[in-house]
Amino acid sequence: MADMPFTAETPSFEPDNSARPTPMMEQYIEIKATNPDSLLFYRMGDFYELFFDDAVAASRALGITLTKRGKHLGDDIPMCGVPVHAADDYLQKLIMRGFRVAVCEQVEDPAEARKRGSKSVVKRDVVRLVTPGTLTEEKLLDPSEANYLMTLGRVKGAAQGQFALAWIDISTGTFRVSETDPSRLLADILHVDPRELIVADPVFHDPELRPTFDIIGRSVSPQPPSLFDSATAENRIQRYFDVATLDGFGQFSRAELSAISGAIAYVEKTQISERPPLMRPERESEGSTLFIDPATRANLEMLRTLSGNRDGSLLKSIDRTVTGGGARLLAERLTSPLTNPVAIAERLDSVSCFLAGQSLADLTREALKGVPDMPRALSRLAVGRGGPRDLGALARGLEAAAQIAGFLGKEILPAELCAVRDCLAGLPNDYAAHLDRALDDELPLLKRDGGFVRPGYHAELDEMRALRDHSRRIIAGLQADYMNLTGIRSLKIKHNNVLGYFIEVTANNASVMTDTDEAKGKFIHRQTIANAMRFTTTELAELETKIANAAERALAIELGIFETLVAETVANADTIRAGAAALATLDVSAALAALAEEQGYCRPLVDDSLAFEIVAGRHPVVEQSLRRQAANPFVANDCNLSPEGTAKGAIWLLTGPNMGGKSTFLRQNALIAILAQMGSFVPAGSAHIGIVDRLFSRVGASDDLARGRSTFMVEMVETAAILNQATDHSLVILDEIGRGTATFDGLSIAWAAVEYLHEKNQCRAIFATHFHEMTSLSEKLTRLSNVTMRVKEWDGDVVFLHEVAKGAADRSYGVQVARLAGLPEAVVNRARDVLHQLEAGETSGKADKLIDDLPLFSVEVKREVKTPAKGKDSALLAALSTVNPDEMTPREALDALYRLKGLATNPTS
Repeated sequence: MADMPFTAETPSFEPDNSARPTPMMEQYIEIKATNPDSLLFYRMGDFYELFFDDAVAASRALGITLTKRGKHLGDDIPMCGVPVHAADDYLQKLIMRGFRVAVCEQVEDPAEARKRGSKSVVKRDVVRLVTPGTLTEEKLLDPSEANYLMTLGRVKGAAQGQFALAWIDISTGTFRVSETDPSRLLADILHVDPRELIVADPVFHDPELRPTFDIIGRSVSPQPPSLFDSATAENRIQRYFDVATLDGFGQFSRAELSAISGAIAYVEKTQISERPPLMRPERESEGSTLFIDPATRANLEMLRTLSGNRDGSLLKSIDRTVTGGGARLLAERLTSPLTNPVAIAERLDSVSCFLAGQSLADLTREALKGVPDMPRALSRLAVGRGGPRDLGALARGLEAAAQIAGFLGKEILPAELCAVRDCLAGLPNDYAAHLDRALDDELPLLKRDGGFVRPGYHAELDEMRALRDHSRRIIAGLQADYMNLTGIRSLKIKHNNVLGYFIEVTANNASVMTDTDEAKGKFIHRQTIANAMRFTTTELAELETKIANAAERALAIELGIFETLVAETVANADTIRAGAAALATLDVSAALAALAEEQGYCRPLVDDSLAFEIVAGRHPVVEQSLRRQAANPFVANDCNLSPEGTAKGAIWLLTGPNMGGKSTFLRQNALIAILAQMGSFVPAGSAHIGIVDRLFSRVGASDDLARGRSTFMVEMVETAAILNQATDHSLVILDEIGRGTATFDGLSIAWAAVEYLHEKNQCRAIFATHFHEMTSLSEKLTRLSNVTMRVKEWDGDVVFLHEVAKGAADRSYGVQVARLAGLPEAVVNRARDVLHQLEAGETSGKADKLIDDLPLFSVEVKREVKTPAKGKDSALLAALSTVNPDEMTPREALDALYRLKGLATNPTS
């Protein structure tokens, strides 16, 4: 239960005079009834408390104590709670386990509740729904990953754009939308990798879409169809962005409007009264980015390995960014490589600029290290969850931006960096200066702690702070003034809880305080005691009030200043976000330059041709892993799929042994294409890549038991997707198609697939196989070439050279690989024996001739029979058999060596 989204049943309340719920519990039940699909965090003083089934689920998920509070319908009410100050930590655990949380706070002053009667309950209400896709808290977010909320819009009967996806990162304001269709829906969803996918109820229960939602899993959440109503979508969008028309937003299809409206409606539903400052929806057109299907993303381990770890992924191996925004932009570019050569060239120009100007790169990266996460700080402030440190983050970020703009202004820059420089130079200097004047150097985490406004910024605040912090000194100064005025050296100003501050003189000196009209007008009698009289003054009374209220007033002033600064921040939100995006672009370009310098990457040539020529290409992840292990250096290989005397690209049929490096070679060429089109230098000596519109990779084996699919069925489904979708501008990487079924079935499928790729898809492809019979296809298919992974046999063993060469392998060396893997010697020897019989044709294709005596278990396994040695060899072997090195002295060993050498040259001696 703890690992799945939990829907607590709201306890029904029936009047029961024997166990009537308290007013507080009645309030809880009422609020819970309106939020049945969320755990209710009910604020009670310094704790959030949970009751009934919510408490049971939360205590199990969080590992906290389950207790009880009162009774309901005669039964104990389960209860658990978490401290308010530590709520973020508990929220993170619950969100990670798939729960949604409704945060219920007090919405009135307790004093107002007391006016209604001693038993009145303070009004409470849900102020926010915490869901995986609507997080803004720093503790709950990974700074290097975007946190997307995605919505799926569908309009039945539309001529075009029947489906659309909209995705938002509330923590940064990013808002994008694109059309899609059922054939690429899963790929488009996984390319964004949302934390939460919102769909209308009818869509969620559509049988045709269920397989897609089953793959995505628990992050899918059905919602009322009214959120996605395309008829009212325009009005909802206009209200949110406070515009009279959407003409300035661009043209959107009805499905896109439905998806955008659904995203906005869900944000309003979860944020209640707050409104995150979202960017205007930006449309992504189909074909503007490289299409990578879900299987390929998983096989190539772009963001995570197959085991789900970031270590070992392509992103981890290339990430040299120094800011959170830069890390997120790098991941976005990696998952959405471009298909426009001009835009790719602009990105490569930026990397080249930093690579050529090392001092500029060093200055930029050093300045960027001090840049905080400005978009997320801005978002927290806008939704009322920010603090003084978020304002401080914006101040530091703007200061760094001004510094970077300064030294960029002295350089000759390519187009992309010129745009960055201009954006940074246009940041609001007045706003930055205001933050610098207003904020102190040391800032508290929470605004309620006060102390974040710089001394000298606000005169009244300085006065209140002085009263609060230096009240004793102020009172002592006033006491000295009264001493001088009256001439009474024993005059004291004292304080007690009844009178507050008062002036005390001895009875003998009391007449001085009342004898003159001036004294009578100034000193007011308060109390007479046995040996003294007590007075006050208007000045002292006012001072007392100020001192008593100084701390409260000081905090109120600071909170007012905070709200003013937040309002000014929100007013500059678009400019601040643009500046943050410029800094992220700068970070990515400088980071990719650092990567290229460190790893020896080259600048690729990317154009509209069908070329695909890689010289000395390397696998970016494996190469770095070998370096860390101080192992043998990575063996670089060429790959040329460029057209030769034809208008279409080539196909390589790759054969070779297991463990020879085929899969690594396949993957490295796909990864080089991705890196090139995202605008990065690539691990190669040189690279010329014609734009790849779609990338398909079928490498490795996996099953899908939950959907009733065997490994072979998954292989066939993925192969079908490739053959049905690949174009002449696509790159296809296929490994061992057909190996999951009987030999002849598999061979026939692989054979037909290669023919189809050659004749129908006409794409650039590398097809790795153990079916050596397929190498004969090169005689029939003009664009197909045979290449193989080179190996060398030595003394019965095989040495993998990891080199790709022209030609075809005649065997797979599977038995040798099995021996290297540690199979028992008996199994290896029996396998070798069976292989020899099969290769010699002794069984004529019939397995029953191999099981005559089951020699593996019934008799000693046959060893390889060698021809007896004769002549020189037999004499040498006989002499060797008499030598026992462990029992020989050095002199005896030397004599034996000479004797053996003599036998080798003259066996008759």
